[in-house]
Amino acid sequence: MKRNIAILVLLSALFACALVFAAGSAADTCSFGTSAQSAVVMERVSHRVLFEKNSDAPLPMASTTKIVTALTVLNNCDVNDVVEVPAQAVGVEGSSVYLRKGEHLTVRELLYGLMLRSGNDCAVALAIHVAGSVDAFAAKMNDLAKQLGCCNSNFVNPHGLPDERHYTTAYDLALITCHALCNEQFRQIVGTKTVKISNEGMEYDRLLVNKNKLLSTLDGADGVKTGYTKRAGRCFVGSATRNGMQVVAVVLNCGPMFEETAQLLNAAFANYTLKCIIPQNKVFGCRTERDGATYYGCAQGFYYPLAPDEKVSVCVNWADAPAVCVRLGETSIFERPLDVLHTVSDL
Repeated sequence: MKRNIAILVLLSALFACALVFAAGSAADTCSFGTSAQSAVVMERVSHRVLFEKNSDAPLPMASTTKIVTALTVLNNCDVNDVVEVPAQAVGVEGSSVYLRKGEHLTVRELLYGLMLRSGNDCAVALAIHVAGSVDAFAAKMNDLAKQLGCCNSNFVNPHGLPDERHYTTAYDLALITCHALCNEQFRQIVGTKTVKISNEGMEYDRLLVNKNKLLSTLDGADGVKTGYTKRAGRCFVGSATRNGMQVVAVVLNCGPMFEETAQLLNAAFANYTLKCIIPQNKVFGCRTERDGATYYGCAQGFYYPLAPDEKVSVCVNWADAPAVCVRLGETSIFERPLDVLHTVSDL
């Protein structure tokens, strides 16, 4: 009898330890952390930074450069344009889809080669098609980055091969990626697992398989780009969407880039939920004039990722031009003039 009681006590203790271990494991999946030299996690719509590590450190980023390349191309030409492969694009070192001089592909096909297989030859072909030269295209890349608010980036080529003058930060790269993911064609390309593109003069098409392993292993994964050089190390930008919230994670110089990006994205979804702060077309008030009333509100809604213990306040300033402000604690996270939603005139 005593022996049976002892066994039961031991089993109970082991079961309790198992519960503690399980609880600890679950808690670990909710915490942020990475071995990357630099990293950032950003919600796509609001650009709120959910986690950062050395996110403003200028670093080489290898082929994650091609996110900027793709967005620059999409902003400057039609994806149905036909490109004749120039000699400069043939035999570019590094990753390649083995373009041949004089063959013809559409911009869309070259973008697939650029983003799925990281074709450096595709990058050069697209750059020359858009701007006439690699240098002129790099100028367009830099103009785009500045327009999007990037302060610590400089691009000298469209592929990310090493150059001391070619660098970005995890923050800038996340910001650019958030804007790129607003482009439907970009989203479709980076979320594609496999695709066939033309292979002029050959009896078979080129089959491209996306290098982004998270597309097949992480719940909600939908993009975006891998990168590697000896100087930059392993770099990766990943994105995923769950419950209406899309999150972008950037890791620069990170050995286990897929595993740690997945951990960062899982932590973001575990710790934050996208909340509707201001519904679309919400009326905040009206002003009555002699000839009727003017109703003011927000024509567009406002969403923001919040942790469970975070609360926001919404206030309207009616002095001068009516404006709405959303605050998280003492910090303003959204401020804009109200729209005239409609007017009602006395008849």
